[in-house]
Amino acid sequence: QVQLVESGGGLVQPGGSLRLSCAASGSIFSIYAMGWYRQAPGKQCELVAGIVIAGTTHSADYADSVKGRFTISRDNAKNTAYLQMNSLSPEDTATYYCYLIDPSGQQIWGQGTQVTVSS
Repeated sequence: QVQLVESGGGLVQPGGSLRLSCAASGSIFSIYAMGWYRQAPGKQCELVAGIVIAGTTHSADYADSVKGRFTISRDNAKNTAYLQMNSLSPEDTATYYCYLIDPSGQQIWGQGTQVTVSS
């Protein structure tokens, strides 16, 4: 059984940076994609960033609201994905949920990590 453990959330001032990590453990044979959604109070759940792994090629995609500020990456050896978040604003305040999709299409979720951007 695959589990995802998230870390890296917290409180940061506007304009600051945070890096989220999502480590996959368990019976991992291969990974098709990883990424993050976020959920803010009173707002719809939003796909923030995702990275698709196809052999040695990685293809990343971002929500328009974070393009140019967030960068997703993955360490294959560690089965870990990272979300580098720069130039954070209060609008980025949300609970961030990591996900993993295996080649069969099964989607697994992390426990969520809170990101609060406030002065």
